Amino acid sequence: MEHIIKGLPKAELHIHTLGSIRLGTLLAVIDDAGIDAPFESVEDIEELFQYRNFTHFISVYSQVVDCITNESHFERIVLEMLEDCARCNVRYVEASFSAYDHIERGMEFPAMVDALNRGIRKAKRQFGVESNIRIDLVRNAGPDAGMSVLDLIEEKPDNIVSVDIGGSEDKVPPKPFAPVYQRAKQMGLHLVAHAGEAAGPQSIWDALNHLNVERIGHGVTAREDPELMKHLKDKKIAIEMCPVSNVRTGVVSDIASHPIRQFFDSGLLVTVNSDDPSFFHTDLNNEFTQLHRHLDFSLEELFQISLNSINVSFLPRQRKVELRDSFEREYEQLGPL
Repeated sequence: MEHIIKGLPKAELHIHTLGSIRLGTLLAVIDDAGIDAPFESVEDIEELFQYRNFTHFISVYSQVVDCITNESHFERIVLEMLEDCARCNVRYVEASFSAYDHIERGMEFPAMVDALNRGIRKAKRQFGVESNIRIDLVRNAGPDAGMSVLDLIEEKPDNIVSVDIGGSEDKVPPKPFAPVYQRAKQMGLHLVAHAGEAAGPQSIWDALNHLNVERIGHGVTAREDPELMKHLKDKKIAIEMCPVSNVRTGVVSDIASHPIRQFFDSGLLVTVNSDDPSFFHTDLNNEFTQLHRHLDFSLEELFQISLNSINVSFLPRQRKVELRDSFEREYEQLGPL
């Protein structure tokens, strides 16, 4: 079964660009910049990447942000991210990029977007992976910073399809971002929010009611509210689930305790994603394998999750049809279990 999972066509809707940096690349960019860092080897980084809880994970992530000092680094980071995705037979990626984290450290938004798109174009030519960009407005920076990033997107919209708010959900609720999201929608951007990862179901309700999001990132705590579960199903709000991430940050105790099986069986539109694969020692093959091993997902069910990802993606309608047809042809050609 697991060798078949590797050949299953897939899509990634929730993957952070910086969270995908190869550990060797992280060391290389540190050396290139000539900066002091809290680690000097891959072993040091792996030791750092052991998280006590979600808050600790955010603090470690910030240390890695400090190591990126040149806009050009993002070309290599995203190219390697998409190469790693291609090894999992991922055909489409919505790459999340926390622009403000780097803007406040002195980097220029247009140069970063250009570097990302150079990497994306190379990945399409070299690996056949299609990708666009989602800008994480970084909730910790506040709504005013979010508005300033929208100003930058208006000036440099190249290949940017959506916005999101990640970060310390337990400290920064969605509601203050309502004007930011209203403006983003007027700009033609799709709307997503991290919610129900480090806060309870009210955070998800607030993202739905105040931000009018089309998809929810993580959404784990929806299981605590039957009315919310029904609402998500009835309104066909997709959930970008990241099982291994949730275990590594302590949101759930283990894969067997993850609510994705409950959500799937209840008819919710769930997708599976790797979130920050380098930080969590995972990839999409591993995510699917863990669901099969610990939650008894069949190949047919895993393929339905792949189709869900295409169906709720922010691709144009015709491109969705083309990818679905391609996925279905590939699925039919998979060998026996």
